[in-house]
Amino acid sequence: MRLWIKDPIAILAEGADRGVVVEDGVIVELVGAGKEPMLPVDTTFDASRHVITPGLVNTHHHFFQTLTRAHPDAINKELFPWLQSLYPIWAKNVKPDNFRLGTRLALTELMMSGCTAASDHHYLFPDGLEEAMDIQAEEAARVGVRMTITRGSMNLSQKDGGLPPDTVVQDEDTILADCERVLSKYHDTSKGSKLQVALAPCAPFTVTKRLMQESVGLAEKYDCRLHTHLGETIDEDKYCLEKFNCRPVDYLEECGWLNERVWLAHGIHFNDDEVKRLGHACVGVCHCPTSNMVLASGQCRTKELEAAGSPVGLGVDGSASNDNSNLIEGVRHALMINRLTYDAASVTHFDAFRWATEGSARCLGRKDIGAIRVGMMADMAFYTLDELRFSGAGDPLAALVLCGAHTADRVMINGEWKVADGIPTDIDIAELRYEHGEASKRFLESL
Repeated sequence: MRLWIKDPIAILAEGADRGVVVEDGVIVELVGAGKEPMLPVDTTFDASRHVITPGLVNTHHHFFQTLTRAHPDAINKELFPWLQSLYPIWAKNVKPDNFRLGTRLALTELMMSGCTAASDHHYLFPDGLEEAMDIQAEEAARVGVRMTITRGSMNLSQKDGGLPPDTVVQDEDTILADCERVLSKYHDTSKGSKLQVALAPCAPFTVTKRLMQESVGLAEKYDCRLHTHLGETIDEDKYCLEKFNCRPVDYLEECGWLNERVWLAHGIHFNDDEVKRLGHACVGVCHCPTSNMVLASGQCRTKELEAAGSPVGLGVDGSASNDNSNLIEGVRHALMINRLTYDAASVTHFDAFRWATEGSARCLGRKDIGAIRVGMMADMAFYTLDELRFSGAGDPLAALVLCGAHTADRVMINGEWKVADGIPTDIDIAELRYEHGEASKRFLESL
C-alpha cells in the first residue's frame, strides 16, 4: 500500500513540503512544494494539523529504574552516593515480573514522546534475572519500538573495591557466555531490523579489564556495537587515576575501546586532547542533559565532540536520575543546557533535533533510521500545535522545542501507526499504570 502523508504544517526534511509517500514500511518519495506524488497512491493521511519529525532515537536508558523514580533515599545526591543508596534497593527488589513492567512502561513512555527506536543499558543481574535480555526482546516486540538491547554487565562488587553489592554482579565467564547467547539469538543487522544487540560493560569502576577486552572480541565476531558509561563525574576520574594510574579515556584505549563501534554515555569530563582522540576514533557520545542536571554531573562538550568527528546522540538516561522517559522533553533540555555551555547563536533547535535523530542513529550504527529521506524506514513522530503552550508560535519546528512539546499525537514505526490521538495502539496505559504502580510499592517498603 502506498500512503501519502499529505501537507503537514512543517516537516524536518528537505524537499518534503507536501509530505512523504510510504510503501512497505519505507519512505519512497518526498513530495515537494506545489507537487503531487509521482505515482498513484492507495490512501492519504491528512497531516495538516501536524508538525512531523523523524522518529526520535534514544541511545541511553535504564528501564528498570522506572520503579524507583524520586525515591526518598536517592533524591538530592550526586552520582556515587546516589548509586550507593539505590544499589541495595535494586538488588533486593528487581525481579522478572516487575522488570518486565518497568521495561514496558519505559518503552511506552518513550514512544508516546515521539521515540521510535531505543537502547537500554541493562547491567543489573541479581539471581533470578538471568533472562533479562529475553524479557526486553519480548517487550520491545509487544510495544512495537525498534530496540537495541544491550547486554550489560558488572563483575566488580564492593568486596573487589567496586560500588555494587555482591548480589548483583556475575563472574566473567557467565557474562561472556550469555553475551554470545544473546547475540546469537537476537542480533539482526539487516535493513529495517527491529532488534539489535550491543555489549555494554557498565563502567570502569564496576567491571574488570579482561571483561572490557573480551567484549571487543565478541563485538568484532558478531559485528555489534559496544557501550559503556564514561566521563560522567569527577569521582570517576579520581577512581581511574587511583586504580589504573590513568584517566578514563586512557583506560578505554588500553582496553581496545577507542574505535567506531563504541558509543559512550555522558562523556562530560573530557579534556581537549581526549576530545580530539575520541573524535579521531569516531567514538560516539550520548548526551544525557536531564540526568546530568539532576545529578549535577556537568555539561557535555557536544559541539567540540562533533567538530572532532564524534557522533553525538541523545538519551533520557535512567528513570531514577531523570525521573521520566520523555525524549522530546530531553530535546528541549539539550537546547537549554547547551546554550549555557556555548551561546544562543551557536546552539539551535536544529542541533538538538539532530542529536536526537541522526546523531543517535549513528551512535547505534544505524543507517536506515534517524532522518526523513527516500530509502529510510518510515519512522516518524507527529506533533500538533493545538495546546495553549503553542498559541502565538511563529516557527512550527522551533515551537516544538522552545514551547515544550511533551507528547506526540501520532507515531509511525515501520510504516505502521503505533500511537494515534496520543494513545498507544497496542498498550492499555491505564492497566500498565496500575500494574507498574503496584509493583513499585515494594521498592518504597525497603525504607
